[in-house]
Amino acid sequence: MTDHYAVIGNPIAHSRSPVIHAAFAAQTGQDMSYTRLLAPLDGFETVLNQFRAEGGRGVNVTVPFKEIAWQLADHLSPRAWQAQAVNTLSFTERGIEADNTDGAGLVNDLRGNLGFSLVGKRILLMGAGGAARGVAAALLAESPLQLVIANRTVARAELLVQQFSALGQVSACDYAALSGQSFDCVINATSASLHHDTIELPQTLFSANSLAYDMMYASKPSAFMTFAAQYGATRCVDGLGMLVEQAAVAFSIWRGITPETKPVLQMLRTQLQAA
Repeated sequence: MTDHYAVIGNPIAHSRSPVIHAAFAAQTGQDMSYTRLLAPLDGFETVLNQFRAEGGRGVNVTVPFKEIAWQLADHLSPRAWQAQAVNTLSFTERGIEADNTDGAGLVNDLRGNLGFSLVGKRILLMGAGGAARGVAAALLAESPLQLVIANRTVARAELLVQQFSALGQVSACDYAALSGQSFDCVINATSASLHHDTIELPQTLFSANSLAYDMMYASKPSAFMTFAAQYGATRCVDGLGMLVEQAAVAFSIWRGITPETKPVLQMLRTQLQAA
């Protein structure tokens, strides 16, 4: 019998997750389907419960529902508990089991696909929502020199500092306070690129041999990536690799087998460039 999975978000039409999981299923011989579910901004729980009632085995959760999904879970993995945001739900006899594979996906992409080590580096994490919360612990586990979390509303960034301060050197500020600072790795975890918005940033933000990483992905470079390339970032990368890597971790949770990510990432990159 075919097992059914889905990704829930708003917006969701752009999601490549069905393509990724179909490729993983074909590669590993798994009998499963995977679809997109659009949830109204106030209707995530309703859509989730309906899919579960119809026999769904699990879902991925994307913007803007990662924090409410955390609240609805019956059981949290250690990294889901730490992040207070989840992107992977499994429906089992125990109830709704939650995990967060974003941090592992980001680090696997940085280390495995890009060959970029975070050890001893100064990292800037832009944003203080569920996306930032989902990766902060994994970034600190890589032993950076410092992690700075910047957000328009500094109070939200300060909450993340309180949450993760025991894991390493982490501080908070607003974007204006970044003036005069430079970083080896700048990660955009805001939704600005998704909505084609820009964030006012100092032009001196990027140190020598720096990496600019946008968690969002598109056929063309985002405004953040264009800015980074113009003002000194050595490498500018979108989040397609992270998307594939976090999906592989979710797939292994659901199916008990870890797929090969590089051929799937190459297939998606080719599709994206042709779009």
